[in-house]
Amino acid sequence: MSAQKQKPNVLWVLTDDQRYDAIRAFNKMLHGREMSELGYVESPNVDKLTKMGTTFINTYCQASGCAPSRASMHYGRYPFRSGVYEFEYHNNLAPHMRPSLPEQMEALGYETLHIGKLGVRLKTKKNGRMQGAEMYKQDISFKQLRKDGLTDWGKDWFHSLDGQKLDKPIKSMEFFVTEEGQFLYRSKDYEARFPDKKGEAKSIMEKYDLFMEYNKKKGPMTPFSPGILAGVSSRKAGKTRDGYYSSIFGDFLKNEDKEFKAGSRTFDGVATDKPFFCHIGFDFPHTPVLPPADYRERFQKHKYKVPAFDKKELQSMPKQFQKQVKSSYSDHFTKEEKQKMIQDYYAFCAYGDALIGQAVDDFVAYSESKKQPWMIVYVCGDHGWKLNDHGSVSKFTPWEVDSHNPIVVVSSDKKAFPAGKVVEEYAEFVDIAPTIMAAGGASLDDEKYDYLDGFNMAEIASGKVDGRDYVVGENHAVTGPRAFIRTKDFMFSIQSRPDKKRGVNMEWARTAEYKDLDPCLYQTSKDPHELHNLAFNKKYQKEVEILKKKLIDVVLGDGRIEVGWGKKADGTTVYKSDFAPGAHDHKLKMK
Repeated sequence: MSAQKQKPNVLWVLTDDQRYDAIRAFNKMLHGREMSELGYVESPNVDKLTKMGTTFINTYCQASGCAPSRASMHYGRYPFRSGVYEFEYHNNLAPHMRPSLPEQMEALGYETLHIGKLGVRLKTKKNGRMQGAEMYKQDISFKQLRKDGLTDWGKDWFHSLDGQKLDKPIKSMEFFVTEEGQFLYRSKDYEARFPDKKGEAKSIMEKYDLFMEYNKKKGPMTPFSPGILAGVSSRKAGKTRDGYYSSIFGDFLKNEDKEFKAGSRTFDGVATDKPFFCHIGFDFPHTPVLPPADYRERFQKHKYKVPAFDKKELQSMPKQFQKQVKSSYSDHFTKEEKQKMIQDYYAFCAYGDALIGQAVDDFVAYSESKKQPWMIVYVCGDHGWKLNDHGSVSKFTPWEVDSHNPIVVVSSDKKAFPAGKVVEEYAEFVDIAPTIMAAGGASLDDEKYDYLDGFNMAEIASGKVDGRDYVVGENHAVTGPRAFIRTKDFMFSIQSRPDKKRGVNMEWARTAEYKDLDPCLYQTSKDPHELHNLAFNKKYQKEVEILKKKLIDVVLGDGRIEVGWGKKADGTTVYKSDFAPGAHDHKLKMK
């Protein structure tokens, strides 16, 4: 058999907004109990993966927002090395940019496929115009699937309805697809234009028992409120948007060397003469939280402990954190609303676990039937999610609940990733690309891969790579520019930039007044819920000075990149700050 045939098929599974405590095995590893601190969870399929492979239990995301987190995974680079900090469209034309993970896998001889949510807002120039870059050879994205009705819920711009062109499009209109395939719409604009449809959103809210986010900033809950935190799916299990991702992947594997249909589009089935790399981006448990009825009913039998919030926490909380909390404040929800929110969230996670099991079983069965090696990379959320933790829902902060996302790697090569092994050394999302590329045959020592910020996780597991003393990241979405460093005992975070003006005053944090850095310090070894900000406690000033210097040197001074991407995402001007080269050595000596 040729060397190329020995390359493993690779399945990379990623969920969205998933807390690690939705997984029993992770709770057991971290806390010695199977259930979440909040209550009942179930995850038999991911639990099975942890027994089959190696769990990197202390993995952290680089940014707790969908787009920058997914960019860090796909590029193998920190936000401060790629210049992608939040939800900005960016391009592959800037001089520092390098091929994405799927492009590198294609260069290594792989067929590449993406199904579901991608979330990497990459553009390129074709025929003089900027347009979406094709990272995967085949992309079975949700956008067209929802238009084809292969979903239970969707949101889109509608330029026509029932075959009739509209004078102007209805923007970002939500819709629900019934079991019979009927589209029901939720939009103020829609009901204003079509008076006979008045009340449809209210009917949808009642029919699917929707509970939406509301607070002083977002206003009272109405049938049109965004952010569905609880409700029931309009379709049965398997016929939701995530359900179709798993079944479409099964169709891809069944149709060897021939075409198959997914809605209105036709795709190539698996090619038997090449290894393949498939990325499934599940949407669960991201809002709208809509578990199928049978899952919802089971979880409604369980009562959950709601994370308590003391408003005194706000007094010492960094202003940037306060901004996120107030934006998605939830502590005023009623007891019943909080219970429903938590019940449906974990029910949605349990449903998603079953879909992961379906995809994994199909993948392993196919690979073994062909006597081909294989590897699975399961990532528990592109970041986490709050369920009234710190008085809020949503994400966007470096708090533990938003940023701790374990990874499980399962491989037919048990020497690389031993069954049942738990690795406690830190791992980061920037490790995903080099891990998959190395499995695909890339020699990471080659100069063309020197842009990668992460490690091959097989070498973390074996101890070949010295363990990290800290993890770092930076996020600009919602909170504004914010960087963090985490060690086994502390999490320290500061405002990293005075504003979002790229390339301007990049070294601001070096000379800014300490209070203007809006700092926080949590002694996580004693305060695991990160409630008590010690940033201004004189007893911890030595720790603050060490962590502040390291964080500023790494994030702002060791090859920092900022890019003027431009309104059309065609900008290529790169700004660099490099006052502390080599600072990011993964080592940190505390007092």
